[in-house]
Amino acid sequence: MFKRGIGDTTDIVEKEMFVFDDKGGEKLALRPEGTASIVRAYIENKLYSSSNLSKYYYYGPMFRRERPQKGRFRQFTQVGVEVFGSNAPAVDAEVMKTMSEIFDKSGISNLVKLNINSLGCPDCRPDYRKKLISFLNSKRKNLCEDCKNRLEKNPLRVLDCKLESCKAEVVDAPLMIDNLCPTCFEHFEDVKGFLNHFGVNYEINPFMVRGLDYYVRTAFEFTTDFLGASNAVGGGGRYDGLIKTLGGPDIPGIGYAIGVDRLVALMMEKKVEIGKRLKVFIIFFKDTMEDGFYLIDKLRSENITTIFDYEIGSLKSQFKKADKSGADIAIIVGSDEKERGIYTIKNMRNGTQKEIKKELIINEIKNITSIGGI
Repeated sequence: MFKRGIGDTTDIVEKEMFVFDDKGGEKLALRPEGTASIVRAYIENKLYSSSNLSKYYYYGPMFRRERPQKGRFRQFTQVGVEVFGSNAPAVDAEVMKTMSEIFDKSGISNLVKLNINSLGCPDCRPDYRKKLISFLNSKRKNLCEDCKNRLEKNPLRVLDCKLESCKAEVVDAPLMIDNLCPTCFEHFEDVKGFLNHFGVNYEINPFMVRGLDYYVRTAFEFTTDFLGASNAVGGGGRYDGLIKTLGGPDIPGIGYAIGVDRLVALMMEKKVEIGKRLKVFIIFFKDTMEDGFYLIDKLRSENITTIFDYEIGSLKSQFKKADKSGADIAIIVGSDEKERGIYTIKNMRNGTQKEIKKELIINEIKNITSIGGI
């Protein structure tokens, strides 16, 4: 599946994929990326029959036999997005916008930049491939061994070599972006237009081709200068022929993956503070258990972390446990409070407290955005 989907001339398949025989003699591979796996599941379960447009995301571990270095691990985590069913340029732009928003909300948008390119299609690539091979053959003796092999199998990938010596040799190479057919040219112009409408900043990088064979037309990558040689934080592109290649109908697709480990490394680089979830401690007693458990259920249903004293001890002992738990707020549900139809909210950080009517307590807690807001 990965050889057919990713391409058996890619570094991932040739050098990095973990492939081995199990005890029963069956050949297994640890997944090196998520797109081919999502496409396989999409085809196998005939998910294409229920909708014209399908949107998916995934989050999980991937595996590659890479040399460990800053931002690069043999087991790493990726979050990815895939959209099947449309080749419209607006889809390309929206997909890139969602990726941009993840970096914005992670607080690292000023540490990354978006590079985009068009890799053409099966109609315009063959003529360009001939031009590129002719050019690269004139530079062959100065290329690294990997690029000499790529020249025969996948010459576009020579343009993306990370060695400075190879970069210098291809600086004047013919570029795919200058050899697009009218349809691909119009598609790329529209993608740029939609990115402008969405307010997404980008740079055109005609040497960026990505490392996977299935990409056509739009390719994109978010890069950084803060992770050494591992400068790509995430990227993706359009893969309109992949579903058909893996045995499904001819349905277009586009997607991306973000390296979560690299994202976290950049957040650490910038010392981004992760938003702290509010933690509420409910203090109640045997004669107010009904109100106490009602509050616990309601707050937890609102995705608010809510805890209580399992022993249902004295007021003093419950306050001690609330303090040790790191709770931000304590809500006191005592006999007096129950009789008066109110609850007492105590700020565990500064000791201030106030009374809230019983029917308003849930909205009051939901509206608290900081501990100082009580």
